[in-house]
Amino acid sequence: LVSKFSLQPHPEGGFYAETYRGESNVEASYGTRSSSTAIYFLITPGSVSRLHRIRADEVWHFYLGGPMTVVEISEEGVLTETILGPNVLENEVVQYTVKANTWFGSFPNDGTEFSFVGCTVAPGFDFQDFELASRSKLVERFPNHAEAIHRLTVGLP
Repeated sequence: LVSKFSLQPHPEGGFYAETYRGESNVEASYGTRSSSTAIYFLITPGSVSRLHRIRADEVWHFYLGGPMTVVEISEEGVLTETILGPNVLENEVVQYTVKANTWFGSFPNDGTEFSFVGCTVAPGFDFQDFELASRSKLVERFPNHAEAIHRLTVGLP
């Protein structure tokens, strides 16, 4: 999949390739952005998508492989885990939206060889709207979620 789709390492972890960037622009409260963007995203055992947040909603779409868990921590400190995967009759979902400005990350579930998903962002993604978490700051702010924060902030201060 990495070679077939020309995937590159993503700063949050895993691999990605941008597959779409809308030609029209929109005015967001934080600046001019493409109307929408889409990427392929691949995560494998031993890696995580480290906690980060962006300024727009991000819709996840499951394509191939095994289930993965998307972990979110809201501004109010509510931790939510959503399993993205093919088993919709067993409470997995094939599409899920993470709301703007929510801390989130993900990991492949036990026994999963890989999870190949897509992410669509509107207004479109721009790296200037991307913020990796600080482990120490999030643990200080949300101490009751320290275990999840530690799991998803590998290598972050």
